[in-house]
Order: sequence, then structure tokens, then C-alpha cells
Amino acid sequence: MKSPFPGMDPFIEDRGLWPDFHTKVIGEIERALAAVLPERYFIQTGERAYVVLAGTDEKETKPIYPDVGIEKSAPVGRASASGGALAVAEPVLDTGGVTMRAFIDEHFRENFIEIYEAEPGPRLVTCIEVLSPSNKRSGKKGWKLYLRKRNALLLGKANLVEIDLVRGGRRMPMVEPWPKSPYYLLVGRESHVPYCRVWPSYFNQPLPEVPVPLASPDSDLPLALQPMIEAVYERSRYARRLDYSKPLTPPLGPEETAWLAGRLRGEEAQTKPPTPPKRRGRRR
Repeated sequence: MKSPFPGMDPFIEDRGLWPDFHTKVIGEIERALAAVLPERYFIQTGERAYVVLAGTDEKETKPIYPDVGIEKSAPVGRASASGGALAVAEPVLDTGGVTMRAFIDEHFRENFIEIYEAEPGPRLVTCIEVLSPSNKRSGKKGWKLYLRKRNALLLGKANLVEIDLVRGGRRMPMVEPWPKSPYYLLVGRESHVPYCRVWPSYFNQPLPEVPVPLASPDSDLPLALQPMIEAVYERSRYARRLDYSKPLTPPLGPEETAWLAGRLRGEEAQTKPPTPPKRRGRRR
């Protein structure tokens, strides 16, 4: 079954499917470009990995308390109305301890794609980044690591294709304000920086095709993301795992909510089997 969203499906981000989706869409992009990449280039995937301590950097944690109160193994007998024994909880003694938080390592792995010129020596030509929620948490480790790499690329080190399919978090810094769209696709050419081309992207219409720059004199490679997203959605059977009746975080606006409700009603009507015609009784 297809997603009810013609563009990016925002429920993938909000329902815990993003790591799976991110890995698979990176693979789709790499395979599609490798099939049309000129012979003098090669393409590879890379990984930006780091560790944070939960509760101190990337996210806040709630304290976890052990279950206390009823000592199931040693009930105290007391006569009940039926004559049997009634279990009574023994008091738990407070020995004056203090509550502390343990350090918990959380590993982040963010995949990206790099295109290199093979000769006269390997030279990075273009980097393709599909942003993750960890890249958009302002001031946190994932933000800082990606921003450092982004700045280096936009200083003329290579071309950058930046794909933001995450509604939450803060967008990367730019001089001009970003378009008012939930998503965007950006291409920063080595020869044009700091000027970048940006395509606003939405969930109620297919994502636009973007060019992937190569080294001169080679032409750009077209990158059509929408068929890749749809392929990942159907192959991974996300339709069975996503409940579209529950609200999103961040929430959809009133018009967007009404639009989605209409889409879901239309899909439900299409999937229902046709009502068989009523058979009239034969007159005797």
C-alpha cells in the first residue's frame, strides 16, 4: 500500500522509523547514482559516528524507579471474611539513600554519500547528506559535527547536496530566511558558494527532482527522490506500522489535518470492496 502523502510522509519521522528509513533511502540514492555515474568517478557511502550521554547532551531522561510496595514473596496472613488468608504489603524501609542518574551511552550513526574523481588521485567532488533529527538539535553534538563539515564544504572544498526531510528541530544557518515549507532540498556548488539553490518541498505534492553536480565539464546527474521514498515505504510495509489517526509531533495545522483526513477517507473508499446489488425476490 502507498503512503497517503504524495511527498514525504511525516509520520515516518514521528513514529520511530527514521533510522530504518534513513539507511534505506541512502542505499537507494547510492544505487541510482552509481548506475549513471561516468566511468572516471566512483561513489561510496560514509558514516559519521559519535557517542553521547543520555540526559547530558542529546536528550533528557526521566528517572526510572524500581517497583516497590508489595512484597509478593512474604505475605503476612490475616483472616479474611471467607476464612482464608489476606495478603498484606510489608512496609519498605527508607534507608536514607539518594537518587542518582547513571551515565548511559547512546550511539549515533549518520550515513552520507560521497562522489570522488578517481584520477589523477581520489578527490572529493560532491557530498550528499540526508539530515537526521540529531543534526537539527541546535548546539548538540550531532549539530556541531555536521555544521563543521557543512561549513568546510561550503567554503569551496566540494559540492554539497543537502536533503532535509525532517520537520522537527532547527534548520541550518543561512543569511536569507528559509522558505516556509516543511522540507527543503539544497544544492551548493563549489563554483557558486556561498550562494546555494534551494527547492521548497512538501508532503502534499511529490518532491522535486534535484541536480547532483559533478566536476567540469561533466553534466549534473538528476536525482529523483520521490520514487525512492515510495519504494522504501512499500518494501518496508510502513503502512502496516503507521497509525495515521494519531496526532503528529510537531502537529499538523488545521488545513493540513483536514487535507489528510480527506486523503484517508478517499483511500478507505478505494480499498473497500464494492457493495453487491440487492437481489429482489421473485414474485409468485
